[in-house]
Amino acid sequence: MLRYAVIFFVIALIAAVLGFSGIAGAASNIAWILFVVFVVLAIIALLRGRSVT
Repeated sequence: MLRYAVIFFVIALIAAVLGFSGIAGAASNIAWILFVVFVVLAIIALLRGRSVT
């Protein structure tokens, strides 16, 4: 999940450089949501004593 967040972040950066503000905004929102979900799942997994993959 973290990999997809990074991919969407890179897409947002490229779109912002090229001037596509709508696509950049959408991609950055998706990246932010995926990162938050990853962090929440990582914390839950750490609290339960399982490894994070």
